[in-house]
Amino acid sequence: MKYDVTVIGSGPGGYVAAIRCAQLGFKTAIVERYSVLGGTCLNVGCIPSKALLDSSEHYHNAHEKFTTHGIELKDLKVNMAQMIKRKNEVVQDNNKGVEFLMKKNKIDVYNGHGTFLNKNTIEVRTKEGGVSTIETERTIIATGSKPIVPANFNYDKKRVITSTEALNIDKVPGSVLIIGGGVIGLELGSVWARLGTTVHVVEYMDRIIAGMDADCSRELMKSLKNLGMQFHLRHAVTEVTPSKTKVKVAAQSRDDVSKMLNWDVDYCLVAIGRRPYTDNLGLENVGITLDEKGRIPVNEHLETAVPGIYAIGDVIKGAMLAHKAEEEGVFVAEVMAGQKPHIHYHLIPGVVYTWPEVAAVGYTEEQLKEMGIPYKPGKFPFRALGRARASMDIDGMVKVLAHKDTDEILGVHIVGARAADMIAEGVALMEFRASAEDAARMSHAHPTYTEAFKEAALAATANRPIHV
Repeated sequence: MKYDVTVIGSGPGGYVAAIRCAQLGFKTAIVERYSVLGGTCLNVGCIPSKALLDSSEHYHNAHEKFTTHGIELKDLKVNMAQMIKRKNEVVQDNNKGVEFLMKKNKIDVYNGHGTFLNKNTIEVRTKEGGVSTIETERTIIATGSKPIVPANFNYDKKRVITSTEALNIDKVPGSVLIIGGGVIGLELGSVWARLGTTVHVVEYMDRIIAGMDADCSRELMKSLKNLGMQFHLRHAVTEVTPSKTKVKVAAQSRDDVSKMLNWDVDYCLVAIGRRPYTDNLGLENVGITLDEKGRIPVNEHLETAVPGIYAIGDVIKGAMLAHKAEEEGVFVAEVMAGQKPHIHYHLIPGVVYTWPEVAAVGYTEEQLKEMGIPYKPGKFPFRALGRARASMDIDGMVKVLAHKDTDEILGVHIVGARAADMIAEGVALMEFRASAEDAARMSHAHPTYTEAFKEAALAATANRPIHV
């Protein structure tokens, strides 16, 4: 079969790219090595983890807060099997949704592993050994990423696990150790902590979510400590030894190499990052060479060194985020159609879906200091917010960073209830290069969480917040 465009990978970047290509009139195919569409995000990443985060938050609120709200329950318990069942149903519904979108847009789906035979020919091989061949004028590589697991961590998928296996543990663990204080580890750690698991987090750096603003790190760690999570910063894991029922983990202090910590836990979750997934793509057959981090180099049009072959999402440089991949998928489709699309990478928000949530866009305070850019910070605590008081979600803050001279908003950092939704206001304002004064003068409905954004903007303009 011949196609104008073939997309390899059906995650958020891949299927969105395919849909936009079809909308623009390209005869389009999509290749997916697994039996279901949606990639890591939909099947073993964003969607199932959020389903478990929501379920565990409901339990935690019932256990810790319902009595205060005047709601009394008896014999409250966790039905982990039902929690996993609901999570799977959420995933399956989304799978069906993507399948429907492929049919609606007349996109041909090929299930199997795609490999380049040459620039315009892709072989698709199924697990059963079936082989089909696609002829294509252009190709978009959107194969995503896989968890990084060093060999000495003895990853056995039973006791030493990644996020993939963690999503299917059907009994509440007594104890879990998480290697890595980043987004994935903290989200899953918070799920278990809410359900009563003893959770240890070992982080090599001196703070969690180290890529985000330091105030966000401090606020989140304070909240997670209140949840019962235990943190061991500036430690390096030196040994991971699984047995049939337990895992022994040892870690060494970076400040005192003679100081060792040892644990005997039910599970060890390795969450130290992800690597681009380019295995057996046949890139050598078309002349594409990976960079030092295993990524596919692309130009400003996201085109590889081979004309007509593009790459998006986790396989190229930049944050490994589903919404970044989606933007790139649309971008490439429109470039191929002769349009002039735009992506402002600096304004792609990052989110941590713990509770409170963490969301950020633009520069951190540390980055502004490092670059020597004069700025004005404005902060407002959630505990001073009427809506947060009403919902008992008083942890967190909103921080607005504005240029000291021009008042242009340079960064927005939020820790608190619905931060993931609130950050869109910051993105919109920064896309139009608004000032903190602009944000401060916008009417925000009362009572809402977004009033905290207005107050932080007021604090940044002339240190004049109203409610603190």
